[in-house]
Amino acid sequence: MSDEQRNPDEPLDPDALADRLTEVFDLVGPLYRRTQRKVEQAESIEGLSVGVRAVLDLLRGHGPLTVPQMGRAQSLSRQFVQRMVNDAAARGLVATAPNPAHRRSSLIRLTPEGESAIAAATAREHAVMRQVRGDITDADVTACVHVLTRMLELFDDVDVD
Repeated sequence: MSDEQRNPDEPLDPDALADRLTEVFDLVGPLYRRTQRKVEQAESIEGLSVGVRAVLDLLRGHGPLTVPQMGRAQSLSRQFVQRMVNDAAARGLVATAPNPAHRRSSLIRLTPEGESAIAAATAREHAVMRQVRGDITDADVTACVHVLTRMLELFDDVDVD
């Protein structure tokens, strides 16, 4: 069926869906890499690497977590997350706390300095995102989040360690 004959409100058949999702992947990859470079460029301003920024953001959104929990939540190896936590701890952005559920795995929590650092980073990023052209609707964003969530679910079984 040609693009003109499709009803845009009906689910796509698997072949057409695969083609359209490939278009999404073709955009997400470069977007991710450019965003990562932008965060790295801001490191000289904020002092936050991409990895440390991700740890701070996760802790801000979820509260204290263990390193393994953070690794699973971010689909990153425990070793990488541990290095980022160590970097953040060396700068006083996070601290460890006893974990009542598991004595061998401490909880990592934000310090007031970490809360300030992630607030400054997200405020700067918010200012940049405000520069996106204004013709995007809430429905557009909802649809985008829906599609990316489904695509992410497809790879839930990928082992990061």
